[in-house]
Amino acid sequence: MATVSEADAARFLEQATFGPTESDIARVQSVGYDAYLNEQFSSGATGYRGFSYVTPTVPTDCKYDPAARETPASLCARDNYTIFQIQRRFFINALTAPDQLRQRVAFALSQIFVVSDTEINAAYGMAAYQNMLLKNAFGNFRALLADVTLSPVMGNYLDMVNNDKPNPVRGAEPNENYARELLQLFSIGVNKLNLDGTPQMDRQGNPVTTYDEDVIEGYAHLFTGWTYAPRPGTDSKWTNPINYEGVMVSFPSHHDTAAKRILDGKLLPAGQTPEQDLSDGLDAIFYHPNVGPFISKQLIQRLVTSNPTPQYVARVATVFNNNGQGLRGDMRAVIKAILLDAEARGDIKTGAGYGHLREPAIYMTSILRSLGGQSDGVYLRSQASTMEQNIFSSPSVFNYFPPDYEIPETNVVGPEFGILNTSTALNRVNFVYKLVYVDADATITGTRLGLSFLQPYAADADVLVEKLNQRLMHGTLSAGAHAVIAQAVNRIAATDSTNRVRMAVYLLATSLQYQVEH
Repeated sequence: MATVSEADAARFLEQATFGPTESDIARVQSVGYDAYLNEQFSSGATGYRGFSYVTPTVPTDCKYDPAARETPASLCARDNYTIFQIQRRFFINALTAPDQLRQRVAFALSQIFVVSDTEINAAYGMAAYQNMLLKNAFGNFRALLADVTLSPVMGNYLDMVNNDKPNPVRGAEPNENYARELLQLFSIGVNKLNLDGTPQMDRQGNPVTTYDEDVIEGYAHLFTGWTYAPRPGTDSKWTNPINYEGVMVSFPSHHDTAAKRILDGKLLPAGQTPEQDLSDGLDAIFYHPNVGPFISKQLIQRLVTSNPTPQYVARVATVFNNNGQGLRGDMRAVIKAILLDAEARGDIKTGAGYGHLREPAIYMTSILRSLGGQSDGVYLRSQASTMEQNIFSSPSVFNYFPPDYEIPETNVVGPEFGILNTSTALNRVNFVYKLVYVDADATITGTRLGLSFLQPYAADADVLVEKLNQRLMHGTLSAGAHAVIAQAVNRIAATDSTNRVRMAVYLLATSLQYQVEH
């Protein structure tokens, strides 16, 4: 087994978890990358449990009363008809779940296969969808496509549920919403790609499109005839009431059985069942050559760097297409290829445009995990919102930020910079300030850092800063930044170890060098 440096072990865990801890770094160094990944692949999912079905209509005794916030009715409304508890559980899992890699990959998938509480506000529904992503994080991408497509949560969010066949009398046509976003955002994108993720061009130098409106229409018709599963003990009918448990069920009499044109000129024959059409349509997507580079690049962006080289994308897409044993879409092989690639590994990366801005959720959890913190999730969910990443509440199906967002006045892609502005930048700083000076602020009950381990180093500013540099930044803090932070620490009396530690943590955690992960 090759020796793993402490610095690269920490970098690896920044990519594979919600923040490196001392014990996890030691584990990676002890067993190596492959063994650690295999341990994570074999771990069970720490999911969203304890949420059960609630009626679509809010009962009269389960409504929020702003004048009496702690009444049973208010708590009932908050816990069942908002995603408050799901958001809390997300942060608790991010901080404490042993299946860190699964949690991290599922979070990445949630930003590709987006659903949002702008439409889905039942807690049990959002829990079911996130559990589905956790289940599929280490499975096969084809199974993930099927589960997303038949999810009643996605069905409601993008209007596939109760999508009926054409009705010439009423002039009604199938809804195209899910068909359009499945192609554009969830699988192949709008332009044909080379294996390395670069666009294919025609003779005039224009990108070649992957599909047209006729293909969208074909998929919209293909996806007709599905409704919510019936509740236990009830008869199934078209259309069943909202039910986010289980998967959607088909009604052949409401499925369009005409022939349908789908990707690359393929024609689905007339007379097929809803299940046959759906399977054939998803197969056409799954085997499209765009899927490997399109999905691989986005996962690299979410886990490692916003600007992977075309060669990096090609290497991972090659594994997506064939895991070495003839299997396509093997998510475990893809994740391993991403994290063990030469562009991901190494103590320090200095290439222009390498790395990514820590998105708010990961920015907060990384600080807490690396500095022995804990949280019940309440404060973190509210702070994520102030930084424009309200968890599972994306403003649209396009996520909080697009994967191709370019940093203004540059040609550097930086998706997370899409939500960095004057307000959110200040809110990041304010979050760290309150976290570090928590004893003076009663508004963040339930969230704490564990800074006592730094007290023995407080008397020597240089030693203290270097300890934090190794813990938070795997030794990448510049000499100039180190000197500035040490100077600020030395302005505090040597006997005031508490505030010397606080100053060092505050300045390093709010520095641009920490916020941009390399």
